Amino acid sequence: MRSPKVIPTLLLTLMSGLAVAQGESVAELAYALDTFALLMCAVLVIHMKPGFALLEAGLHGSKNVINIFMKNYATFAIAGIAFWAVGFSIMYGSSLFISGYEADLYPGAADFFFQMVFAATAATIVSGAIGGRMKFGAYLVFAVVMTAVIYPFLGSWHWGGGWLEALGFYDFAGSSVVHAVGGFAALGGVLAVGPRLGRYIGGRVKAMPGHNMPLAGLGVFLLWIGWFGFNGGSQLAFSSVADAQAIATVFLNTNFAAAAGAAAALLLSWGVYRKPDFSMTLNGVIAGLVSITAGPDVINGIWAIVAGAIGGVLVFGSILLLDRLKIDDPVGAISAHGTAGIWGTIAVGVFGGANIGVQVIGTLAYSLAAFAGSYALFMALKATIGLRVDAKEEVTGLDVAEHGAAGYLNADSLNDPVLVGAGD
Repeated sequence: MRSPKVIPTLLLTLMSGLAVAQGESVAELAYALDTFALLMCAVLVIHMKPGFALLEAGLHGSKNVINIFMKNYATFAIAGIAFWAVGFSIMYGSSLFISGYEADLYPGAADFFFQMVFAATAATIVSGAIGGRMKFGAYLVFAVVMTAVIYPFLGSWHWGGGWLEALGFYDFAGSSVVHAVGGFAALGGVLAVGPRLGRYIGGRVKAMPGHNMPLAGLGVFLLWIGWFGFNGGSQLAFSSVADAQAIATVFLNTNFAAAAGAAAALLLSWGVYRKPDFSMTLNGVIAGLVSITAGPDVINGIWAIVAGAIGGVLVFGSILLLDRLKIDDPVGAISAHGTAGIWGTIAVGVFGGANIGVQVIGTLAYSLAAFAGSYALFMALKATIGLRVDAKEEVTGLDVAEHGAAGYLNADSLNDPVLVGAGD
């Protein structure tokens, strides 16, 4: 007969083994959930790419739509390789080609994929601002350098644990790291390439309305949807109750700011123009989203609404100011991403408890460095391979001049021997 003391010992051993097995199962489930959620957030962010393409194409002339879409496709393709080969290593200090890299909560490949779509976003912001007059090849060179070097180097200052991180700078999802960088890189490109032909005549601004505003509106809806992955995914962990609560808060504050930015730009344009302006409202949505991106986890409720509304006011004023300065940005990217990116970063100090001085230092550092780096690159391209298409090609449109195809077939294009030959 067994000793009575043996039975409790066996039970304790069995229960301990079950507890260990259960603990391992919970850990494995959390790992799988974190991985799946991060990848799905990345997929949401990818939806921002057609959003940008539709917005930019709609706000440009019909003769440049293929060029716009080509740049957006090419940017995403380039980022997928350049950021993998070099950029991720520069930004986070890992080996080239993410060799041997593993994250704590999910596979290294999942972490890389999420970060890669952010790199593509920073570069894509530039596409629309320089549209209609920049050579496609020159833009591709910029996209390679932007996703392989400029964005990763600047991102390392904060998200890579660099000097801004040491100062206590706070940028949850990238008001500065992504959007101010993209916006001020766009400013560098716009100044280097110059305005569109006929935009500024005799000191006056000539209206060049977009050819398809519903297309632009659909693009902004996709951006709005994708932004939930952009901000929500930046929580970077999803499997605990606290994580779930934090992500829900981020989603809510993101939507508050977008709605407030749209409302502010709509009402302001209505007051100034006597009619609510659709393109300003679209940029108000984007400015509201950018304004909350640095702190959707800490700027809550009414303050998220205030932050977004201020973003909507700022984008309106910034677009008008740039036109006064003869800085031609057809889509408002400099204002919606650059100006609003600076404000969104500072807003974390105003409404979210971060050190305002550090926030100002950080966002100015990002803005100035992005501008300087991109401007130097574009000027180097201008001096070597050339930056701008010739006047005849610009008048014809970059769809035909650069790609030998028309975005829309009409009577004129069907009788064009260049286009007929291109379609054979």
